[in-house]
Amino acid sequence: MAVVEVSILPLGTGTPSMSKYVADVLKVLKESNLKYELTAMGTIIEGDLDEVLKWIRKMHEVPFKEGIKRVVTTIEIDDRRDKGLTIEGKVKAVENKK
Repeated sequence: MAVVEVSILPLGTGTPSMSKYVADVLKVLKESNLKYELTAMGTIIEGDLDEVLKWIRKMHEVPFKEGIKRVVTTIEIDDRRDKGLTIEGKVKAVENKK
């Protein structure tokens, strides 16, 4: 199981606001069965790495379908193979050490 943070930034939109584009990209992710959390700076997705990357690829295409000519997608992957990894588990591990 992997926990992945993704940020998809369309360039050249003519406006500094990204919320419309983020909402459109999230519509694609909602079609998946993946667990995710929208944060102020990106979206965190939990699941099988191959499945997560498949959906990120679909998400990356959304701004292009809306006429955007350039998209920058940043992906950060935490893929732990020795035990299960979840969004909640990562947060609890830190909170338990406070």
